[in-house]
Amino acid sequence: MTGSDASQHWAPGDHVLWRYRGNGTGAVHICRPVTVVRDTPELLAVWMAPGTECVRPVLADGTPVHDEPLATRYTAPRTTERARWTGSGVLKLARPGEPWSVWLFWERGWRFRSWYVNLEEPRTRWSGGVDSEDHFLDVSVYPDRSWLWRDEDEFAQAQRAGLMSPERAAEVRAAGRRAVERIRAWGAPFSDGWEHWRPDPAWRVPELPADWDRTPAHTGP
Repeated sequence: MTGSDASQHWAPGDHVLWRYRGNGTGAVHICRPVTVVRDTPELLAVWMAPGTECVRPVLADGTPVHDEPLATRYTAPRTTERARWTGSGVLKLARPGEPWSVWLFWERGWRFRSWYVNLEEPRTRWSGGVDSEDHFLDVSVYPDRSWLWRDEDEFAQAQRAGLMSPERAAEVRAAGRRAVERIRAWGAPFSDGWEHWRPDPAWRVPELPADWDRTPAHTGP
C-alpha cells in the first residue's frame, strides 16, 4: 500500500484479501487472497490466480453448500474450510460505493467466457483488503451483450430464511436493475476492454494468511 491506512491506495502487484461476511453473522466466511491490478479513486481491480488457497463455507459435516437442498441451505449448521481455487483465474472489478462487483471469467487458452455481476454490499476497505456481504442475486453477461439473472431461487430462499428483510431485498433488486441498465447501455466496465487483459507472468500466487479472519480494526499497516 502507498500509505499507512485504508484511505490510501495499493500498488499493482500488492497482495490483499477479498472477503465476505456471513449473512446475519458478521463473521468472515469467504476469504480470497488476490493481487492488485489497479487501485485508483475510480476502480479497484484485482486478480485471483488459479490454484489460490481460499476459505469457503461448507456444511458442518464438510458437505459443499450447494449440495444441500435449497430449503435448508441457509439454516443447516456451517463451518469453513481451506480449498484451492480450481479452473481459470478471476479478474474482479469494483467501483467505490457501487453495490456490485464485476468478475471476468475465461476458458482454457484465455478464451473469454463471460462477465458476472455479483450484487453485494459496497466494499469496506481496510489495510489488508476489502470486506463485503453477498446479496445472493447475480447477473451473467456474455460477449454478445446478452444477459440473464442468476440465483433468483437462492435470493428468494434467503428471504424466507430471514437472512434478508423485504426492505433490503427491494434495495438489492433495485441495484440489480441499475446494473442491468449499465449492461444495456454497454457502459463501464463492459466497454473497457478488460477481457483482453492478462496478468503479469512474474506475479506469484498470494498466500492465505493464518489470520485470514482477523478483525480489520485490530490490524496494522
